[in-house]
Amino acid sequence: MKRIVMVKFSPVGQAYAYEGGDYPYSFREAVLAETGQGLGLAHVAAVRDVEDDEMPEGIMPLLRVATEEDFAADASNRVFAEQARRFCLQRIQACRLDMKLVAVECLFDRSKLIFYFTAPTRVDFRELVKELVREYHVRIELRQIGVRHETQMLGALGSCGMVCCCRRFLHKFVPVTIKMAKEQNLFLNPTKISGICGRLLCCLSFEQENYELFHRSCPRLGKRYQTKEGLMKVLRANMFRNSVAVLTEHGEEKELTLEEWTALEPHRPEAHAQGGGAVPEQGRPAHSPMGSELMVVVAEPEMLEQGVLDEALDDAFEAFAAESEAPANGPAADPETSVAGEGEPAPKQH
Repeated sequence: MKRIVMVKFSPVGQAYAYEGGDYPYSFREAVLAETGQGLGLAHVAAVRDVEDDEMPEGIMPLLRVATEEDFAADASNRVFAEQARRFCLQRIQACRLDMKLVAVECLFDRSKLIFYFTAPTRVDFRELVKELVREYHVRIELRQIGVRHETQMLGALGSCGMVCCCRRFLHKFVPVTIKMAKEQNLFLNPTKISGICGRLLCCLSFEQENYELFHRSCPRLGKRYQTKEGLMKVLRANMFRNSVAVLTEHGEEKELTLEEWTALEPHRPEAHAQGGGAVPEQGRPAHSPMGSELMVVVAEPEMLEQGVLDEALDDAFEAFAAESEAPANGPAADPETSVAGEGEPAPKQH
């Protein structure tokens, strides 16, 4: 038997799996864990024992239980990150940069400061990076995030009264389109179907598979069908009752289950007479002029000491500009869908 320990690095954040060894970890116990960024202080969210062959591959072991010194270091890091946030805000205002600082993260060993920001357009923050390196003499990373990831980091209450799904349990964002709202018969009011981030609600995708299965079996609304009982027009569809409401040629409205509807052998002869064939939807432009990539720039203090920081930043910005201007291989994401795709860096992924 082996032990899997699920830990959280923030109270309402995501849970990550680690190997617990033989130590009897308890719920909410503070531990030190290795992350993709470095050491991190986390709390145990769940513990379960599994067979050896059920152990996921590639998960790292927990280092140890946190000590009083670790708690003191974590508190000191939080103060340090807050000071860095205030300094960065001052420099952003002084440089008149069109960017919004969302959060600052300090790694447990203080080897790196990560500044998360949003920006409506591409921002030239080379001078800001230089000032941060001069001020703190640690590795500096400026990471641009989308508005969905901003809400995921800060947290908020959704219109349902619960903490936003992206903050509580979502590990990745899936495509959300206005078509989903239409198929779910929702009022297309932006204030009703948009989240705190201003984009379409993530929860529109939760039941989309059920709606798609239903609509594949359901006749098209507003169309007339020839059946065994005569001509009928489809008025409404009810996924929860698995039924459709139809209007007969005698003006009588009926509600039929999909099984009863199929038994009537419905067909649309006028579709054959007109040649049939669905009209293909217009494709979207292959490339968005603003680009879909988000910037990530890392600067080392050694670059400043060696006098190569300016050249490294220039190379990084030129490379990013070249990638953004290159033609896309496939259709770009619809801005209306607010999809945070695979290319958008997820914040604080431990």
